[in-house]
Amino acid sequence: MELRKEQVRQENKSVKPFGIKDKVGYLCGDLGNDFTFIFASMYLMVFYTNVWGVSPSLVGTLFLVSRCLDAFTDVTMGRIVDKAKPTKDGKFRPWLKRMAGPVALSSFLMYQSSLAGASMTVKVVVMFATYILWGSLCYTAINIPYGSMASAMTDVPEERAALSTWRSLGANFASIIIGSVVPQIIYMADANGNQIIDGGKFTLVAGIFSIGALLCYAVCYIFTTERIKLEPAQTEEKTSLAKSFKTIVSNRALLAIIGAAIVLLLSQFMSQTMNQYLFANYFRDINALSSLSMITLPLSLGLAAVSGLLASKVGKKEFSAFGMFLASASYGILYFMKVTNPWIFIGMYVIANIGIVGFNMFIWAHITDVIDYNEVKFGERNDGVIYGVYSFSRKIGQALAGGLGGYALAFIGFNAAVQEQTTQVLDGIYAFSTLFPAVCYGIVALIMLLGYPLSKKVIAENGRILAEKRANN
Repeated sequence: MELRKEQVRQENKSVKPFGIKDKVGYLCGDLGNDFTFIFASMYLMVFYTNVWGVSPSLVGTLFLVSRCLDAFTDVTMGRIVDKAKPTKDGKFRPWLKRMAGPVALSSFLMYQSSLAGASMTVKVVVMFATYILWGSLCYTAINIPYGSMASAMTDVPEERAALSTWRSLGANFASIIIGSVVPQIIYMADANGNQIIDGGKFTLVAGIFSIGALLCYAVCYIFTTERIKLEPAQTEEKTSLAKSFKTIVSNRALLAIIGAAIVLLLSQFMSQTMNQYLFANYFRDINALSSLSMITLPLSLGLAAVSGLLASKVGKKEFSAFGMFLASASYGILYFMKVTNPWIFIGMYVIANIGIVGFNMFIWAHITDVIDYNEVKFGERNDGVIYGVYSFSRKIGQALAGGLGGYALAFIGFNAAVQEQTTQVLDGIYAFSTLFPAVCYGIVALIMLLGYPLSKKVIAENGRILAEKRANN
């Protein structure tokens, strides 16, 4: 035993300490993810409806069907990662190198404007094939190892919180770039001020983001280091998948964060979808849509600067609940104000996003806390399976948002074939853009406040228990 401890100490001495390169690298990993993921979340519905002429309800069905497949691919990928043996590059990092190319290429294939004149049958077949290839297979095979990698990079709670913050910054940077730049490229106004989409430029932008994703994955792979050796269990200690799930469904913290994630993402991605139509059709101001994305940059940077202090002083759970109440109240006010000036809408959006961005700064730190909680309570980490289950729950929220977004547009009578939407359609777009997130964020706040057990005190105690356990091994 003493010999083993000495070997571990020598190994730790040879590994470079956790630092800024790890944070930048991890940021770039999520930036790479979201160059394809957020682009699809914001604009794939618009591409299918406005460029290809596919009905919104059919697009919504695509999103729901693909997420049903994710029930299998996400958890299966998590299991594969958990059973994998570490290589010289670590247990999780090699997947970045293996899957970066397939993710980038499959994303680009979804946005082929040259098929706009093809038959609807061809478009539907290509739509389902390319979206499932990208989202259910390629993206899953890189995103789950990437997310699980945080547990292997450090076991220090403050450093894990920093990784969560920097990962959230990566997502925010992607959202800002995509949300502010893309509308200026793909939209053009006709003589009546209606916003028309250029399909060829849509495909060009998709190619640029695919290349950007490749570069970001390369930086993530080069800059990050796995320091915690998470060996697969020995044969006699292996846990069946059924037993792992039984343990997971007994994990109150995981169930709470899954519930919060589904409702949170249902709101966020519904808003991202509806905002495209809100600003193009209701406000008829694409410049304001670009500004909407830009204003999250100072919020992200400001909250990143104080997130560590908030985590240590207030607690991640406590601040997350407050942020969701703030977002809910802001959207509720917008709904009842029924504003017609886009800049007033943006002003209230800023207030709401203080809470939303703040919550997202800690979301990945919540998952590492949940994994620690699982080990303390049940004696099993199950990093990959837990992350896979959580990733699937996020995709459920995203799929429901995409599906409901398409069904909502169909319900209110949106017609992509006409440039001028009726007043009833415009009012429906505004209602779905404000009342829906107001209700959802309120639900998330209640889940975090009443259902999520990992308060600041509990997290500190779990960290102490695990530190003692590893010191004695």
